[in-house]
Amino acid sequence: MDLDAVTAIDVHVHIEIDEHGHNSLPDDLVAAVSKYFKADGPRPAIEAVARYYRERQMAAVVFTVDARTQLAHQPLSSVEIARAAAEHADVLIPFGSVDPRTGAAALDLAGRLIEDEGVRGFKFHPTVQGFDPSDEQYAPLWGLLEKAGVPALFHTGQTGIGAGMPGGYGFRLGLSNPMLLDPVAAEFPDLQIIMAHPSVPWQDEALSVATHKPNTWIDLSGWSPKYFPAELVRYANSLLKRRVLFGTDYPLLTPDRWLRDVRGTDLKPEVLPGILKDNAVRLLGLSS
Repeated sequence: MDLDAVTAIDVHVHIEIDEHGHNSLPDDLVAAVSKYFKADGPRPAIEAVARYYRERQMAAVVFTVDARTQLAHQPLSSVEIARAAAEHADVLIPFGSVDPRTGAAALDLAGRLIEDEGVRGFKFHPTVQGFDPSDEQYAPLWGLLEKAGVPALFHTGQTGIGAGMPGGYGFRLGLSNPMLLDPVAAEFPDLQIIMAHPSVPWQDEALSVATHKPNTWIDLSGWSPKYFPAELVRYANSLLKRRVLFGTDYPLLTPDRWLRDVRGTDLKPEVLPGILKDNAVRLLGLSS
């Protein structure tokens, strides 16, 4: 990847469908998500994602979420995503995903994704995957990622997945409270943890964890910047300016809209280069 040619690194890009037409979520969840987000647009496979970001001179961290236990649904293959990303290494950075509830199988798959497929990090969604990241049974997985030197990106805050469905599809929002990541950050101080999204309704908790634990980061995905909580903007401009990351949640939110809307916020022009690119370069070890 030619970092000089890249204007921004989007650290939060979902691959929702594979080249075989298989979706990352069950059909009823896909329909409900589309209704909730009023997003009936295309869900591009990885080849189209690469073209999209290349046209914008941006790089993208791409991943799926492996929630096979909770959803009883076969996930997209992180191996296939990693191999496709390798064919577009000028713009794509692969993250893997494993289902922590599969125990030893998750450890084995994570190891293979790191050693054989070259993934640069892992994505987790505690609410959709149905697990508490602070539970000690998952400590071996966090230890493996810490030893390998790859970051873990966790969904935090409310989710639109399952919203409006009976019982919210059985999903438990509290599993995505960022405070559950505090003991993980404490026990594994060399594991870099990304707390994804404005963590509403727990934004203050996320800021507390991030200011106390220097191995934690916040990505600004999932929301238009014009809706960012004021406290998040204040910390991004000051105490956390070197640990805040540009992310969109593409395809639900596009980088075009994010960049357009950020101009109307109080994020300082001098902190934006770090947020858009430099902080991710440092976190992911992309510089030579």
